Amino acid sequence: MIKSFVSKLLTLALVITISFISYIDIASANLTGKYTEDTIAVLECLNTAIELPDDTDIQTKKATQNEARKQINDYISRYRKDTKYGGLKSFTTMQTALNSLAGYYTSYGNRPLPDKLKTRLSQEFKQVEFALKKGY
Repeated sequence: MIKSFVSKLLTLALVITISFISYIDIASANLTGKYTEDTIAVLECLNTAIELPDDTDIQTKKATQNEARKQINDYISRYRKDTKYGGLKSFTTMQTALNSLAGYYTSYGNRPLPDKLKTRLSQEFKQVEFALKKGY
């Protein structure tokens, strides 16, 4: 009886471990682990998302927003806890922009982004690019 219990417990632990490792690999699959390259790739994706014309069909908007959300989640998951990047100006500015865009998507869904938010995000993205070039 004890052998059966231990066997089931070990099997459960193995399944949980494999699932956890798979989840980590999937969550960061689009990112290379190279901070500058990843940041630029996410910026490009988000620029595409915020520059969509208001008359874009709903399926394209949803697909673009879903990709943007995925990029935001993957990027923050990978770099938020890394103390090497947490204090960088490029990361703090990027995190502010990502929080703003993710918050808008969560609150307002498929509505077009207001011009004021687009302008602010564009400015923050430029600040991030500038900081990356300077090594901040």
